[in-house]
Amino acid sequence: MSTRTFRITVRGVLDGLDTGQRAELQVRAAEHDMLRAALTREGHLGHDVAARPAFTFRLLASGEAEEDVLEASERAEEAARAWLTGRGHGYKHLRSQAEDLSRAPLGKRQRQTARQQG
Repeated sequence: MSTRTFRITVRGVLDGLDTGQRAELQVRAAEHDMLRAALTREGHLGHDVAARPAFTFRLLASGEAEEDVLEASERAEEAARAWLTGRGHGYKHLRSQAEDLSRAPLGKRQRQTARQQG
């Protein structure tokens, strides 16, 4: 059995931030820029709190079977909760979306490489 890689995105809304928390998030905005979002095993928070309170938390996980994606999604939501509460940030409306990368369609370069090798 091969290991599967899952890309999980947890979305939600920052809630009840005080002025100091907003200021801290704005100071660290470059680290959390949505356009620079990273897919890591630890998870990466992306937001633009100056524009709106929505955020995404992206996480890379793995499992042995297709069904493992459900458990990986739960772990990703828990990691997002821990990251936010660990910094004193309130949140609401968490929802996650997961993709099994072994089933993702190939990009143009990947298709070209596959044709050249096959």
